Amino acid sequence: MVLRPLPSVLNGRFVRLEPLTADLLPDLHRAIAVPEVFAGGYGGGPAGLHTDLDGFTAWAQKYYPWTELPFAVRLLDGNKPGAVVGTSSLADLDLSGEAAQLGWTAYSPAVWGTAVNAETKLLLLGSAFGAGFGRISIQAGARNERSRAAISGIGAVFEGIRRRDKRRADGSWRDTAVYSILSGEWPAVRTGLEQRLARCGAGRPQIPRRSLPG
Repeated sequence: MVLRPLPSVLNGRFVRLEPLTADLLPDLHRAIAVPEVFAGGYGGGPAGLHTDLDGFTAWAQKYYPWTELPFAVRLLDGNKPGAVVGTSSLADLDLSGEAAQLGWTAYSPAVWGTAVNAETKLLLLGSAFGAGFGRISIQAGARNERSRAAISGIGAVFEGIRRRDKRRADGSWRDTAVYSILSGEWPAVRTGLEQRLARCGAGRPQIPRRSLPG
């Protein structure tokens, strides 16, 4: 039996996931409203970037799956909450089909290559499989090599390319690379993520403070 996960705070060692609310959009704007994030196709690609807060807020209200489970990703400084550095969501929740999608994910470039993505995936996948889901899909633009490498790196299985799948902000069409993790594969994926986090040591992700949002 699949239970619908409830919005709740998910605490890790390096990050805390908080339900995304309108009040957090200014923090998220500071973190991800930069060309590097949208260059790979996020949010409709470069033409979808709004560097002003009002434009970003209007875009975010349409883009994120507000009726499902969007999260803000916040760094932990010891036990204290630090800066919001990104976002990720569980959505397209199909309880009868035991399936969901993990996506809408973006982080400040300051935390690329740190423990942030690995622990975010660990927390969200753990929540989904713990609720009884059997299949979690993860998608990326077919030409977004950085995101695709990150998805493959956690152990997700490549299923194929869905052609002419989504319209970009500039009016062109995106092909989508589709990956998935099944419940039977989750123990191995979880172990790999835990090992990656263990290599980060007992401290915080090594991120230059001057590079953090805000």
